[in-house]
Amino acid sequence: MARSIAGERLEVKSITKPGVEIHGYKPTPSDLVKSSKANLIIENGLGLELWARKFTSSLDGIPKVVLTDGMKPLLIEGDVYNGKPNPHAWISPKRALHYVDKLMEAFISIDPEGESFYLKKGKSYKKELRQIDKELTIALKEIPPHQRLLVTCEGALSYLASDYGFQEAYLWPVNAESQVTPRRMERLIEKVVKTKVPVVFCESTVSEKPQLEVARATKTTFGGKFFVDSLSDADGPAPNLLDLQRHNLKLILNGFLPTKN
Repeated sequence: MARSIAGERLEVKSITKPGVEIHGYKPTPSDLVKSSKANLIIENGLGLELWARKFTSSLDGIPKVVLTDGMKPLLIEGDVYNGKPNPHAWISPKRALHYVDKLMEAFISIDPEGESFYLKKGKSYKKELRQIDKELTIALKEIPPHQRLLVTCEGALSYLASDYGFQEAYLWPVNAESQVTPRRMERLIEKVVKTKVPVVFCESTVSEKPQLEVARATKTTFGGKFFVDSLSDADGPAPNLLDLQRHNLKLILNGFLPTKN
């Protein structure tokens, strides 16, 4: 998102690499060197990059923007993370609009001469997010209410589920605690059978094997892997956030409305 809105006026570098599990990332000395030369530090917030505080706290004088500031968080349910903020707000197109506003504001603060440029870029980006929002809203009307259950490996789609009228079920609440106990598996299988949901999913940064077992036990379809905590490589289906949103939307539509897609 930052690269899209910054365009050619700013150089945007990510500390983590594509495909890396963000929750338990271990910073390297080169990360500290890279960050010390920054004009701005961008964080998601809501506890996602707690590991980053180990070195960003020592970077005196460098402005920082937390993209979820001002947003009411949803809370994680279950296990050691129970009651803590769910950090995956960018997954919902509606919430991603908030990110764009924070990025525009932050970029203008460090580069006032580029204000009209950033506002134009941000407006264009928000237009695409609203189109994805519209498609998801329209599709939802065709999914029977009792089947509106997003079944995933990690509880990372809470904001999308909340904003678009889905319930959510998962094998573990946060990938950092991705242990599949027999009781977790049993509860999820019971819920899938009860709701008669036609499809289950996983995420790109973890193994789908446990969810394939759920699909087998419930005779449902495995609908593929959402991109959540990481983008894909440049030639993959989610090289940027808008393509990530479109990829996830496509999986949902193909899974719940296969005859229409």
